[in-house]
This record gives sequence, C-alpha cells and structure tokens, in this order.
Amino acid sequence: MANKTVNGVAVEAILKPYEYNPEDVQRIPGRSVKPAGEVAIVESDPQWPEYFQTFKSRILAAFESTAPEEAATAAAVDGSSNEVTILAINHVGSTAVPALPAKAVIDIDLVLSRTDLAAEPFYVPRLAAAGFEFRIREPLWHEHRYFWARAPLWCNLHVWGPGCPEVERHRIFRDRLRAYADDMELYARIKKESAAASPEKLREYNLRKEWVIKEILIRAFKELGYLD
Repeated sequence: MANKTVNGVAVEAILKPYEYNPEDVQRIPGRSVKPAGEVAIVESDPQWPEYFQTFKSRILAAFESTAPEEAATAAAVDGSSNEVTILAINHVGSTAVPALPAKAVIDIDLVLSRTDLAAEPFYVPRLAAAGFEFRIREPLWHEHRYFWARAPLWCNLHVWGPGCPEVERHRIFRDRLRAYADDMELYARIKKESAAASPEKLREYNLRKEWVIKEILIRAFKELGYLD
C-alpha cells in the first residue's frame, strides 16, 4: 500500500487526517460578517443538486472569461503565465447525498491547477464576479482557500490544488454515505443530535460530529483496501 495512489494521490496521504490549527488560518481583511443564526438541520431537498449546478455554471462561466491581455500582464510580472485552469468541480458534503438531512448549504470542492498566492490575482476576481466572497487562506492545508456565496442558497466553496488528499477524502465519504444506508442514517442522527446540543455554535457542532466522520471513513478505507 505504500506506493498505491488514487487519482494521483498517495493513499498514505489520504489516510492522514488534518490537524486543525487556528494559528494557520489567514482571514481575509474586509470580509463581511456572517449573520448570526442557529445550526439548522433540515430534511433533504431534491433541489440541492440543481443549486449545485447553478453554482458550477457560474464558476465555469467566470473562468471562460480570460482576457488575453490579462495573461500577458501576468507573464510580464513574473516571467510566466499565472493562468489557472479548472480541474474538477465536485458537489460534496451532506447536500450531495440523496435523502440525507443537512444544513441548507451547498458544499463544493473546486480543484484548480494552482491555488498559491501568486495565482490568486487570476482566480479570486473571477470567483468574486461569480458571486463568491474570499474568506480564508490556509497555505499549510494543501494551499486551501475558502469562499462563500449567499444566493440563490448559501454555498461553501473550498478551493484546492491538484493532487489534494482532502478532495479524495470528501469524495470517499460522500460515496460511502450514498452507498450505505446504515452509515447515512447514523450520520443523520449524529448531525441532528450535535445541532441540538450546540444550536448557535457551528464550530462546536462540527466538533461533536467529528468522531462519526472518522468512524465512517475508516469503514470506507477498509472496504477500499486502504486499511487492514
């Protein structure tokens, strides 16, 4: 298993969970303040996949609007083109699982050819034009960038570079819930219990359900042959 890869990502990297450190988070100056509200878990909405397609179409349209003079300007600055291309746009999280209760928030993994600081002048304005506000930069977490949109529904947009283990973890977790009703029902129950225990604190809600995510992922990893 040491040399095995999945979609170009080492299995060893997929199995290694990220240890969150708030000191590694760079919050973007001037970002708006999210309105206060309770963590509300609602029944699955058959329109959620349609909302995902709406956001996906916006992103694709924004990246198709590359002006030749912009690429030339970027090349003049650092000697090479900073043009960024889309590698994947994935609907992940609970709204990507039919029949699973969830927060009414669409989660998307956007995989780009580059996400580093030098590439931001290319993709950040395009995502802003598509309605996404730049919120967080996490260089130590696979050069993760986080954006959000508020319409037509709340959307969490996670931007990653190529070969990112977290993208594979999200896909594996989503596909496990789609395929196994027992795991989906377990996750739904823990989500509701966690929201009831921490109705106004999203961070605490996420921490309360962390153990069940790890448990379900371990079962998925074992079935895939990544763990004994």
